[in-house]
Amino acid sequence: MTCEVHPFFFQVKESRRIHVPPLVPVSAVVESARWRGVAVAPPLLHLLFFAVSTPASGTRNRTTQVLLVALPRFMLWHENRVKAAGMMRAFLPMLLVICLALLAFPVAESGGDQALSKIAIHRTTLALNDSAYVKASPLVLGLKGQSSEWITLQYSNPNPSNDDWIGVFSTSNFNSSVCEAENSKEYSPLLCTAPIKYQYASYSSDNYVGTGKGKLKLRLINQREDFAFALFSGGLSNPKLVAVSNKIAFANPKAPVYPRLSQGKVWNEMAVTWTSGYSIDEAAPFVEWGPQGESQTRSPAGTLTFGRNSMCGSPARTVGWRDPGFIHTGFMKELWPNQMYSYRLGHRLVNGSYIWSQLYSFRSSPYPGQDSLQRVVIFGDMGKGEADGSNEYNAFQFGALNTTYQLIQDLKNIDMVFHIGDICYANGYLSQWDQFTEQIEPIASSVPYMIGSGNHERDWPGTGSFYGNLDSGGECGVLAQTMFYVPAENRAKYSTDYGMFRFCIADTEHDWRPGSEQYKFIEHCLASVDRQKQPWLIFLSHRVLGYSSTEFYAIEGSFAEPMGRESLQELWQKYKVDLAFYGHAHNYERTCPVYQNICTNQEKSHYSGPLNGTIHIVAGGGGAALAEFTTIEIKWSLFRDYDYGFVKLTAFDHSSLLVEYKKSSDGKVYDSFTITRDYRDILACTFDSCPRMTLAS
Repeated sequence: MTCEVHPFFFQVKESRRIHVPPLVPVSAVVESARWRGVAVAPPLLHLLFFAVSTPASGTRNRTTQVLLVALPRFMLWHENRVKAAGMMRAFLPMLLVICLALLAFPVAESGGDQALSKIAIHRTTLALNDSAYVKASPLVLGLKGQSSEWITLQYSNPNPSNDDWIGVFSTSNFNSSVCEAENSKEYSPLLCTAPIKYQYASYSSDNYVGTGKGKLKLRLINQREDFAFALFSGGLSNPKLVAVSNKIAFANPKAPVYPRLSQGKVWNEMAVTWTSGYSIDEAAPFVEWGPQGESQTRSPAGTLTFGRNSMCGSPARTVGWRDPGFIHTGFMKELWPNQMYSYRLGHRLVNGSYIWSQLYSFRSSPYPGQDSLQRVVIFGDMGKGEADGSNEYNAFQFGALNTTYQLIQDLKNIDMVFHIGDICYANGYLSQWDQFTEQIEPIASSVPYMIGSGNHERDWPGTGSFYGNLDSGGECGVLAQTMFYVPAENRAKYSTDYGMFRFCIADTEHDWRPGSEQYKFIEHCLASVDRQKQPWLIFLSHRVLGYSSTEFYAIEGSFAEPMGRESLQELWQKYKVDLAFYGHAHNYERTCPVYQNICTNQEKSHYSGPLNGTIHIVAGGGGAALAEFTTIEIKWSLFRDYDYGFVKLTAFDHSSLLVEYKKSSDGKVYDSFTITRDYRDILACTFDSCPRMTLAS
């Protein structure tokens, strides 16, 4: 590891990185560091923890972002390498004072924001006032079978203030009676569960502070339990419970909802996963399906669930825990290629009656190699948004809603979606997974919605993840792997075929380096495709293993995940991967066809013949807070956009591929390129792909 001193910051080039999120125990950070094999100076770590856990809001400026990345690395370097250097020891306090001063400016953890984590649940106190009230209507939701509905809240507080807020709780019984102390010496707090959403009391009532009265419209979805609404004063940091509403509920809280289609383990199989409140002791789940307009068949579904002990840490085990209900998956097999099918979800109750979902439809996959129009959308890091404006923090959710909206608008022209990691940013608040699956239901119920594993789904210290940070909020992959089906034999890496495409999806939260299990999987996936039938070979992963000029990667000095490109570029080149897609960096960027940092083709937008390298695309602008680019000019970077958007691939035939980048704000194309080639161009030698001696020579 080397440390370069620059005029305004320290840039530390090293591969072991420790993420220090706000409001986490120092012990957890120390555990993370020790698990990674890194020695940490306790006094320095405590000082850093004090700095980053100071409550703040707003957007991180560039200098602060650099310092947040560089400071912990410098501290490790200082502790391990220069303990004896008196001059450096004298300079360190000055550096920390400067850093702490800068950290006093508004800071927000880029991309990892979970609005519910801003509520200090354990600090809640009682301030009930007989003159205050909250009234919710209607009392019963979903009378026509719908799984979402708008409700109205009317409320009054005799002592109003601008920081009063309304929390939506489900179940309605959210007080300490549902809490369990960890041991006999602990006392349960007044509240032990976070709300599923919240909004400020003055959000739609401009004169709330003057009159003490307000009215609010909220959108609720079916989440298997009833609801109650609580009025708090004291803001999010010091909540005081003032009043609690009446209870409301959906007509059938247990109804099957939010189907998610995905490719099965073979091309002519489609899986559908959904959520309900029915255990297998109450009802038998199944999917009824068949070609549209023809006789239907029924296929049984498996059922999964999990308990609090399956979570790896807080908040997933504590304030963020919520019963996930039951997750069912059924398989529709031996489908005819490229044909429309209809399906609906069913549960047969023990009394012989049936509970049904609405009717859905999808188009089955084409046969591998089939020559037909095939359209695939790819993006990462979308997250979720609330249509009623709830939970807004750090301008996080508007991009997510816009991306979702644009995909729904163009759904007739989409055959498959890849969401390559950082799915909903629940970060340990389990209620958000229901809300995300409801958000994408119009998409995921109609086309396969394939996910990849990201740091905000998987990472947690001591759980085998490649990065020992706290980004999953204690979920450690359980939610993502249960809520969504992927055709994986183990963990979250898998391959899938769609017509003329072969997709190889890597799991960057586990080791991908040469000699690892995943490296062998990646090579097998790339090597086993028949390029005459499936000419378009696509590699996908969450973290950037190829190329990115995003600022935090530039600070690393690697312009990608350390060891990523070095480990895999020989495979990409050997097997002539056309395109490699990534998320994690919240922006859009496209490279030239590149190998070993050198452009192998000077064309910009119309490629013909052999590429001689792989085009790398960062498509991480699905909706999470955007990430800035470095100001350094880089030759391999052809197009960059600091905005929300997604990529669409259109294969017209075996020789023509169109790649488009569309912005989520308007759905228009802002970058595009084409690849036109014949099979012989795939077979053609590059300087690195063919043996130097042949029989002809």
